[in-house]
Amino acid sequence: KYSKSLGKFNVTGIFHEDIDGIGNTQSSFAVPQPLTRRATLHVNRNFGKLAIELGGIWGGQPLNGRDIQIAREAADGSYNVYQDQLGTEDNWGGKVKFTWKGKKINWYGQSAVMGLVANGGADLTKTFTGWRLKDSGSGNQYNALTGFTYSVGKLQIAPNFLWQKPIEGPIPFDVPAPARPRNILDDPFVVRVNREQVAGEILLTYDPTPGSWMYEWDNDRTEDAKFAISAGFVYRHLPTIQDAAIGILADGRSLFAFPGSAPAQDLWEVNARLVSKINSNFGIIANLYGGTAQANGSDVRTIHRYGAELRMVYKTVKLNSFVRINDWGPFDYHRDFNLTFPVQWMFDISNTIGKPDWFALPATRIGFQTNWRSLNKYSPRYAPTTKVDSNGNFVPDPDAIGFDNGNEWEIRTYVQFSIGN
Repeated sequence: KYSKSLGKFNVTGIFHEDIDGIGNTQSSFAVPQPLTRRATLHVNRNFGKLAIELGGIWGGQPLNGRDIQIAREAADGSYNVYQDQLGTEDNWGGKVKFTWKGKKINWYGQSAVMGLVANGGADLTKTFTGWRLKDSGSGNQYNALTGFTYSVGKLQIAPNFLWQKPIEGPIPFDVPAPARPRNILDDPFVVRVNREQVAGEILLTYDPTPGSWMYEWDNDRTEDAKFAISAGFVYRHLPTIQDAAIGILADGRSLFAFPGSAPAQDLWEVNARLVSKINSNFGIIANLYGGTAQANGSDVRTIHRYGAELRMVYKTVKLNSFVRINDWGPFDYHRDFNLTFPVQWMFDISNTIGKPDWFALPATRIGFQTNWRSLNKYSPRYAPTTKVDSNGNFVPDPDAIGFDNGNEWEIRTYVQFSIGN
């Protein structure tokens, strides 16, 4: 990485080279990506209240020459799939961003065109506030985003909008062989986070102490308001499917591609975060959410999930609890295979030597925790009765009629020691 100021322009260049792959993984959130090489250039300049940023990328060159599948929809709704090869024109991408800062109103607008394998990585930039709609940083897409914030006293109102569309769309699961849905293990690019969508959100923030910004990464620690809240609503119009995701088999190591993806489905979600630091010894943080969501894998069921999390610190005592309704379990394979629990509940209380930290860091403490969850036919390990399969073996029958939900529970006490605390 190299940065330099040239007059009124700030210029930064980065070169990135993958040396080796990640190898095996035990989490579908860390599936190995194709080895790549990329170079990026960023230029920005301020014109008073207006700032302009330009970015360019050249990436994915080691993938050039690999075979790719291209789908074209016919007039009757069927698909014709053709074979092509990646070329140098698929390595390039560019982005432009404008930001304007005023007293009460801030505005930004940005757009990008990214070649099929011009993957730049996720954009974690926070522009003005804590919006959830962002540029995914993926290749194979066009996108445009715009939003503004308007401040009324201590309240900030912030609508935001996203449009994105892949250059080459996904391949349906029912196309005739040898065509198939793409997956990142066998193909140089896929349609996943760059899925076609038109989305909008509205974010409301009440923060009477802006010196401890609500959306800073360590705000759990630094927020000093007696009451602050952010609440948002996101709606996504998703008119198409995706390419196949990668899952992990029961052995915990073997990767496989799902046969397809969840169907086209509009999704919505509401989120809220409340922080109350009554004094230096007593504070409460709560997170609430609800909405619709889809599995990472190919299951067609759309879930309606809701939940709340509560954390509280009082002197040396720390409480942590959550309740989740019709939501996935804690591990990645739960969302991959769309495994949900009707109710999940956890309660943890501990006493710490010294002041507890809002983050889950090592500490010397003694505590008590209980977990409880109910199970139905969409849950793992639900076995209200058994049936005989085609091989003559007795196996669980989660679809049997007339049985109540199952349940699992756990109670534990624990003692933790931290040499540094």
